[in-house]
Amino acid sequence: MKNIGISVAPPEAECTDAKCPFHGTLSVRGQVIEGTVESSAMKGSAVVTRERRRRIPKYERYETRFSKYHAHVPGCITVSKGDRVRIAECRKLAKTISFVIIEKVKQ
Repeated sequence: MKNIGISVAPPEAECTDAKCPFHGTLSVRGQVIEGTVESSAMKGSAVVTRERRRRIPKYERYETRFSKYHAHVPGCITVSKGDRVRIAECRKLAKTISFVIIEKVKQ
């Protein structure tokens, strides 16, 4: 198991996935985002939603904004809908996938 340069708990399971940052050759850099898994129906990838609140001073209220990210799921990490995960930016893995799941966050 290699050090990915981010202080996260490495997964207990082993995998042979070449696109795994822990057991393969994929390097991570850039943003690290925490979000919720919205869908994990695709094979080897998931949709992660990040929610943020923005204040509107004129109305003295807040609005909620969402961003969706497509992320690769390594073989050593299992996720399901509703899990809190941390994703890290990596090179383009597919047309819409530029992130990889690096850890499941305890709720």
